[in-house]
Amino acid sequence: MAEGRDIITMTQEELKRLHIVKKVLAKELKQTEAAEKLDLSIRQIGRMKKRVKEEGERGIIHKSRGQTSHNKISDNTKDKVINLCRTKYKGFGPTLASEVLFEKEKIVLSNETLRNWLIKEGLWQRRRKRKKNRKWREPKHYYGEMIQWDGSEHDWFEGRGSKCVLMGQIDDATGKKSGQFYGFEGTMPSFATLKQYIEARGIPHSIYLDRHTTYKSPKKPTIEDQLNNREFLSQFGRAAKELGIRIIYANSPQAKGRAERSFRTDQDRLIKLMRLAEIKTKEEANKFLKTYWPKHNQKFSRKPLKEGNMHRPVPEGLDLDAILCRKTEHPLRNDFTIVHDKKLYQILDKGLGKKVTVEERINGKIYITYKERRLKYKEITTRLKKEKPKPKARKIIRPSLEHPWKSASYQKMLAKKARLEDKKIKEELVLLKT
Repeated sequence: MAEGRDIITMTQEELKRLHIVKKVLAKELKQTEAAEKLDLSIRQIGRMKKRVKEEGERGIIHKSRGQTSHNKISDNTKDKVINLCRTKYKGFGPTLASEVLFEKEKIVLSNETLRNWLIKEGLWQRRRKRKKNRKWREPKHYYGEMIQWDGSEHDWFEGRGSKCVLMGQIDDATGKKSGQFYGFEGTMPSFATLKQYIEARGIPHSIYLDRHTTYKSPKKPTIEDQLNNREFLSQFGRAAKELGIRIIYANSPQAKGRAERSFRTDQDRLIKLMRLAEIKTKEEANKFLKTYWPKHNQKFSRKPLKEGNMHRPVPEGLDLDAILCRKTEHPLRNDFTIVHDKKLYQILDKGLGKKVTVEERINGKIYITYKERRLKYKEITTRLKKEKPKPKARKIIRPSLEHPWKSASYQKMLAKKARLEDKKIKEELVLLKT
């Protein structure tokens, strides 16, 4: 619209208000009717009417139009933030970067403001969300009802240290997470992680994990085993059964989608925060996790659908170490010795059955038990060498002169045989040359 030589640009909402106010000025509408149509108060209509009357159509435009915002971020601050994101916080996403900037640099920025800056500078790209192609599973209702369990092998220290595995647990109802770094995903690290979890929260109702050989025995049952309902359990499965924990195996990685997505978050946020802390070893990383998990859970966890805790307290007198250990049965020899891991052990107790159990504890100690009773034993480091019997003197039998071998006719026969063989060899050589 135009008034004199000036060009006035208005929004559709402002044009609508101008149209109504003009009708009020022309006394075609009352102020109460105009206020109702524009969803404003009568006093607001009166002020707009006065401004349009004094300033013309320009009076309908808000006075703050074109003015600098009072809370505008200075160019110096923006340049400083962009420089930090290029160098010190290179690769940080907008959400994590805004948190770190507030915590370490005392710069307050919203995620979206920083996201727009990074996109404009080419330091970040918009990510499209993948289409869901699987049926959504409702989370469990109670805290401790099901724990998602998984291990993530990754270059967590970005080349500053050796590769390791994060053994993580996520509560399905609340999303609360815990975990520890280990050198590999195996039986002993799993036992150590489960013990730490139980001591901190209690015994969970069930654990949801993959079919890694640590958790599920690869041995296939025979027809006889199936008829007798006999199941081969891994050491972890056996320990969980003794603790009354239900094991649920996932049929695919996608089935544990929440755990997989959570590890992707850790591989982004945790790695970069450990980079800032210059962490190089598993010991330093596990110490860092003690402060990282509470902050992580405070930000990402949620309230369960129903109040209640399904974790069971550890029964009084229960020895967790005696359950969370590798147990192996061995036959007891007639001389009361057993062989375990290529080592020979002498059992000092008497009156035992045919088999004993070797328990390898998390702390590296070894116990030998019989019906849950610890036995005294000692390792045999030097073995008696059996003396080899001396070889008997070889008796040489010489045939007598009257023996057929010594006769002239026998010697002639051997000479004739030798001549025939020589003749045959010569003929073959001639054929080869031709």
